[in-house]
Amino acid sequence: MNRVVHPIEEESYRRLRARLDTSHFPPLTRAVVERVIHSAADLDYATDLVMDEGSLEKAHAALHAGAPVVVDVEMVAAGITRRETVCRLRDAVAGPGLTRSAHAIRLAHEQVGPGALWVIGNAPTALEELLTLDAAPALVIGLPVGFVGAVESKAALRESGLPAVSNVSEKGGSAVASAALNALLYHPLSHPVPHPDSHSEEKS
Repeated sequence: MNRVVHPIEEESYRRLRARLDTSHFPPLTRAVVERVIHSAADLDYATDLVMDEGSLEKAHAALHAGAPVVVDVEMVAAGITRRETVCRLRDAVAGPGLTRSAHAIRLAHEQVGPGALWVIGNAPTALEELLTLDAAPALVIGLPVGFVGAVESKAALRESGLPAVSNVSEKGGSAVASAALNALLYHPLSHPVPHPDSHSEEKS
């Protein structure tokens, strides 16, 4: 995508790279690590984040081919300014053994089906609910924050074998979750991606 980088952001990245060598990371992993660090001003994310370059490559292609993006809360949606997102929290209702955040994930899954990118930065219960569904995601960015359930839900995500971006500690949040998605959104394509509804040779 065509994006003009503000001089303040350029200077922020220059200072980040002066303090932390990220050159050993593969391209998309580096993009995610740097943008998450940039969003939080926290260099510890360089060793806290867990992801796989191959999964990121597939997710990057799916994102740029128009795959839906689902978020758990509006704060995550607000951080993703160049892409429409699905958030069903306003429609969700808590029930016995089911938080409102978890119900929102169910509603979103019914709406988008398989192949979406899921961005969870707030509620561990949203991530836990996603793992119970047959969502077949293109990627799960699971970075919920908190002292209750966050570490456990992210560990369960890694154990699930789903393509994912997660982190080991209690840290996370809406800003870093949206930053991880934006890293893939802003990263240039190595080649044009055909529109998912097109069967011709025309490239979008």
